[in-house]
Amino acid sequence: MRLTQEQIAAIRISANEVFGSGAQVWLFGSRVDDRRRGGDIDLLVRPAATHNMPSLASKVRFLNTLERRIGERKVDVVVEATDDPRPIVRVAHETGVLL
Repeated sequence: MRLTQEQIAAIRISANEVFGSGAQVWLFGSRVDDRRRGGDIDLLVRPAATHNMPSLASKVRFLNTLERRIGERKVDVVVEATDDPRPIVRVAHETGVLL
């Protein structure tokens, strides 16, 4: 996995601040593979059960909060909804790493 411990901590803290305490985050895509180089940071966020329905505003707030902590990086975020049927959510769970 090609993230530093500081980046992992920043992602977790930012997710908990925006999506509620207990939010879960998976890293997926090229950053999971240590043999690859570069690439954006692909994240799947599962909001805490107590969090309201995810919105575009929540996603933007998460990205802004994370950028303040880790600097400007290319980050793609998928926010998982309850019983989310999207293939990207399934792939992130199957191939990703829970942070």
